[in-house]
Amino acid sequence: MTQPNTLYQGSKIKLYLGSTVLLIGMVSSSLIVGPLVLICNIFPFSVRYGAASVWVRFVLFIARVFCGVRHEVEGLENIKDIQTAIVLCKHQSAWETIALRLILPMQTALLKESLLKIPVWGWALATLKPIAINRQNQRAALKTLLKKGKECLNEGLWVVVFPEGTRTAHGEVKKFNAGGAILAEKSGYPVIPIALNSGRCWSRNSFLKYPGIIKVKIGPAIQTQGRKAAEINAEAAEWIALAMQDL
Repeated sequence: MTQPNTLYQGSKIKLYLGSTVLLIGMVSSSLIVGPLVLICNIFPFSVRYGAASVWVRFVLFIARVFCGVRHEVEGLENIKDIQTAIVLCKHQSAWETIALRLILPMQTALLKESLLKIPVWGWALATLKPIAINRQNQRAALKTLLKKGKECLNEGLWVVVFPEGTRTAHGEVKKFNAGGAILAEKSGYPVIPIALNSGRCWSRNSFLKYPGIIKVKIGPAIQTQGRKAAEINAEAAEWIALAMQDL
């Protein structure tokens, strides 16, 4: 099991240098790949999605080489035969918002609309069919999720939702919001629960990135047709809670 950040006994200089290289690499590469994605907006979605994936691969490469952050995925067999699904995922850091782009099939994600206002990077993100919502208006947010979520699912895109609504510290548990489960109830698409322990290496509020292995566990598909959102949400939350005990 990966040691908690507080138990890190390695070189502090290496830790700070690696984290600095990662930050510089993420920012500088976004200024290169971002315009590329914007240019690719004239091409089919798959082209600009592929261009954005270049940035994702680069960031994970830097994290692995300079910070020692690696990852292992368990349960890929659970999605082998799934064409399209709604993902309800544990949320501990920014890592999963990046890495899931490679771990899962072509996708979109529910996110706060303010992210789209970030120069270059946010503008590029806006071309990738995000489901952007205003968290201050929950009724409007749910309406947007249902409308755009169904559209994306029908196009064959997976929809990634972080039901806790925000990043949580490792070991912390928050109540699951029902938005993703309601989308599942209304659309009939299966739900894939995902547990992970990214907070051990890539903390939500820390500049420092600690070496270790981020473990991702993908659960079996939860069938949703004919079921209520509350039941779907509870099953996903229970599976993730049990899986987190092993992480």
